[in-house]
Amino acid sequence: MRIETATAPGTPDRPNEDFVSVALPASGRGGALVLLDGVTPPPDNGDCVHSVPWFTARLGGALLELSVSRPESALADVLSAAIARTAAAHSDTCDLSHPLTPQATVVLARWDEERVEHLVLSDSALLLRAPDGVVTPVLDDRIDRLRATGVRVGPLRNLEGGFFTAAADPAVAARAVTGRTPRTAVGALAALTDGAARTVEVFGDDGWTDVFDLLRKAGPDALIARVRSREDAEEFPSGKRHDDATVALVEL
Repeated sequence: MRIETATAPGTPDRPNEDFVSVALPASGRGGALVLLDGVTPPPDNGDCVHSVPWFTARLGGALLELSVSRPESALADVLSAAIARTAAAHSDTCDLSHPLTPQATVVLARWDEERVEHLVLSDSALLLRAPDGVVTPVLDDRIDRLRATGVRVGPLRNLEGGFFTAAADPAVAARAVTGRTPRTAVGALAALTDGAARTVEVFGDDGWTDVFDLLRKAGPDALIARVRSREDAEEFPSGKRHDDATVALVEL
């Protein structure tokens, strides 16, 4: 089994708000992958004393532990429990009802000898590569569909008709894209925050198969370097020139 991860902050003067980790239980019968992209808040981020990195570390740690310790639980239930646990850790000090309370996108995958389970919430990506090389992206495309209509997506976060992130409400787990694939149909998987997927989603230079080929050949650091080089090559469109970029590759 090959496991590689890489992450880079968008700017050196700001903390990286992403989280990535992989767990391999001692039983040797499977594993779990967690990748989070913390949502950078505007200056008025509500009444919360905690940073986004604090939140992603808490939520990511809970997701990793629960996905392994509760193999009988569906991944949506794992996410719901992890959100509840994280919310309880700061409900006494912070106003978790504020729409800009710390939050994150989620990619969660778990595998054993029979299946690969997946969960995606918001705009990070999970890629499943079949033994024959076919790459299938698992995406929560609600933000893209909203942007295609020309609406401002920010005010529609965690609202009916909008898009959803993991914040303080465990019920949001029911909004995630979930599924399972026979283990024999998955030879490898990769998870990317949107900051690492820009050669596909922003610049249109690559397809998902190109991304996976680069990951297998040169590793996650090479993909992040390609993204940074492409960002620096031209006048960047509106938004962040560089974003936190995080990648995980697991070859089963």
